[in-house]
Amino acid sequence: MTEFFMIFALLSIWFSIIITLVVLFGAVHAIIQRFRVGGVNAIKPLPKYPKVTIIVPAHNEAIVIQDTVYALLHLDYPKESMEIRVVADNCSDETFKLAKAMSDRPEYKDFDIQIIKRTGTGGKAGVLNDVLEIATGDWICVYDADAMPQENALYFLIQKALEDEENYAAVFGRNKTRNYRQNFLTRCINLEIITTQKIHHIGLWHLFKIGRIPGTNFIIKTDFVRSIGGWDNGALTEDTAISFKIMQQNKLIALAQNSEAFQQEPETLQAYYYQRKRWAKGNYEVILDNFHHTFKRKSNWRIKLEMLYYTGTFFWFNVAILISNFLFIVNFVSMVTKLFYPSFVIPFTFGASNRQLSIILLVNWVLMFFIYLLQINIGLVSQYGQSTSKNLLYSIASYFTYSQLFIFVATNAFFSLMFDKLLHRDGSKWYKTQRF
Repeated sequence: MTEFFMIFALLSIWFSIIITLVVLFGAVHAIIQRFRVGGVNAIKPLPKYPKVTIIVPAHNEAIVIQDTVYALLHLDYPKESMEIRVVADNCSDETFKLAKAMSDRPEYKDFDIQIIKRTGTGGKAGVLNDVLEIATGDWICVYDADAMPQENALYFLIQKALEDEENYAAVFGRNKTRNYRQNFLTRCINLEIITTQKIHHIGLWHLFKIGRIPGTNFIIKTDFVRSIGGWDNGALTEDTAISFKIMQQNKLIALAQNSEAFQQEPETLQAYYYQRKRWAKGNYEVILDNFHHTFKRKSNWRIKLEMLYYTGTFFWFNVAILISNFLFIVNFVSMVTKLFYPSFVIPFTFGASNRQLSIILLVNWVLMFFIYLLQINIGLVSQYGQSTSKNLLYSIASYFTYSQLFIFVATNAFFSLMFDKLLHRDGSKWYKTQRF
């Protein structure tokens, strides 16, 4: 039985390494092509400027809301083609007052901007559905209250959408960490986001035309989102849920690499834990809701591939890592014990010798560590101002510290969801991410 667990863990990790290398190859190929073409950030007049309804769900966001409203009012997009709706959702602070003060400035009198007080339910998804009912734009654009889009962010989203209006139901951009210099945690989060944005998203889009709607800096066709029933009220990860809805309709979620927005990340472990636990728990729910598509012959192959990714990341690979870590710790303690007590038996071995297992585990660990650093630093090199010796040191340190948090958070989220199901608890409580 012990040999079975060891083989399962090792093969699972090797399978994950292969998937990572495939996506990494796709990202590198796309980045090289992008550099060869050149001029990708050029601003040229678009054939048309469709009307866009920009929605900003804001729950107790007094610290950051004025910066976000200011950024939206300075987007390089025709103001007659924008309607901005900032929704102060069940706020107990001065979010509404501060946002209103910004929008009421004389220089913005020609903008179609409304600051709305809301007392409804459904969280962020509820806000989006409420505004969806009254939106007049051809596209819905969503920005979180802490997001500061660059001036051309919306322009590049629309530019990408116009490339294939028939098949692109949504378009998403990239997000950057605006407070990454605060402490060790924010610097590690910055490395994670760069890897996700510059490697995973680019690689998956380049190879398979697979995109994933993030929580902010994306557009989606208004008529289309109405046709699929809008967002799932109360969903912990409404972005992932609607991504699967789009794929079910055989539509694409396109990546606009040039569209960038800055967002604030958690600066304390507590804030980080609650945010990522909500994300992991929400992703578990989406996996369970869509798992049946894996076995449907007529299901979109992109859904099946996405289910393989999510299932592998949050279930299969997570279990394999837990088993691998357990085997490593037990064997390490046993080997130290054996130095003092030669007759002590090392529990997890292949046959009579532990040498083969030690070599396999060592090679496995070195590969994982090397590929982890490789994908992070390729992402750093491809992003202006991030390829520094300091970030290289942080990427090494993050492997032994920050990256291990995912296992703890994902495992905790899984058991929390299971207890919600067994005890019939309401697990849709939305933990507000703390702002700084």
